[in-house]
Amino acid sequence: MRRLHLAAMIALLALSACGGFRDSRLNPFNWFGRSEARAATAAQRAAFERPADPRPLVDQVTGMVIERVPGGAILRATGLPPLQGYWDAELVEVRRGPEDDAETLTFDFRLAPPPWTTNAGPPRSREVVVATFLTDNKLAGIRVIIVRGARTERVVRR
Repeated sequence: MRRLHLAAMIALLALSACGGFRDSRLNPFNWFGRSEARAATAAQRAAFERPADPRPLVDQVTGMVIERVPGGAILRATGLPPLQGYWDAELVEVRRGPEDDAETLTFDFRLAPPPWTTNAGPPRSREVVVATFLTDNKLAGIRVIIVRGARTERVVRR
């Protein structure tokens, strides 16, 4: 009977310690925190335009989540265009220049406008979700990930 009580106490102690692991840096699900919103300046918006990609930036980036998976992470972003019917969405990695921070990975949230006239509709009906897979090698040394839109961007830090 005494062994059963001892085993139960050890099991309860081990189970109660799991809550501390959930919030620790050892938990791979905590490697990137929650994203935060920032407003993009006019100069930044002008710099975001790439002549090679005719698709405009999404109007607002409303959400961003990084989910750890074996071999890397999935970066998922939610955008809000001004009208319904936007399509062909993609997170386009912004090439780094020599003056850019090597610890920052930046993506433009691009999508194609509808080929016909559409309604604005409620925000929920206009949401567009896009994702991309980031390998562990690509994430090595990265401390900040930014997803940019025309008016807002989301930032997540390790």
